[in-house]
Amino acid sequence: MPITPTTERGLATRQRVLAAATQEFAERGIAGARIDRITSAARTNKAQVYAYFGSKDGLFDAVIADSVHRITSAAPFDGGNLWDWAVQLYDANVEHPELVRLSGWFRLERRPTGMLFDNDDHRPKLEAIAQAQAAGTIRAGDPFDIIAMVIAAACTWSPVSGIYTASVQDPESDHERRRTLLREFVRAALTKS
Repeated sequence: MPITPTTERGLATRQRVLAAATQEFAERGIAGARIDRITSAARTNKAQVYAYFGSKDGLFDAVIADSVHRITSAAPFDGGNLWDWAVQLYDANVEHPELVRLSGWFRLERRPTGMLFDNDDHRPKLEAIAQAQAAGTIRAGDPFDIIAMVIAAACTWSPVSGIYTASVQDPESDHERRRTLLREFVRAALTKS
């Protein structure tokens, strides 16, 4: 059974392992990831990794849990202003493409259908959308379907795109053009007419 570090040094080691594993899993998926590369990058050993996470699958689960939290809290949420939230997600995807890649690997290797993650992080967002709908700010429709569409729009230029993946190296004018289009697209789609 995995242990939780209690010392400052142990917590720092655990964080280094999570950071190294995030990069390794994002790049290679579960099947292609190697604990040896993770321990080397984290400046630790296999025994420590297995003590903290139990197994390679346990480490992947911890990386996913950490990443889901980072993804879902990457941008402040306003149920009545989903267009600006979409733009903030776009920026988060550009700055942290590994988070989107991890979701892709999770979908490919663990859960090909249904809900991607089992968590309650979206519940307050769904409630905020329902409140915005009740106030007449956002069009009618299932709040889950609405948030799914907004996330999909925000991921248009992310590593899961079938067309083009944006990067921090792209000219700022390209990012600004995409932000403007995304904001206008989501606003037009969701504003009650």
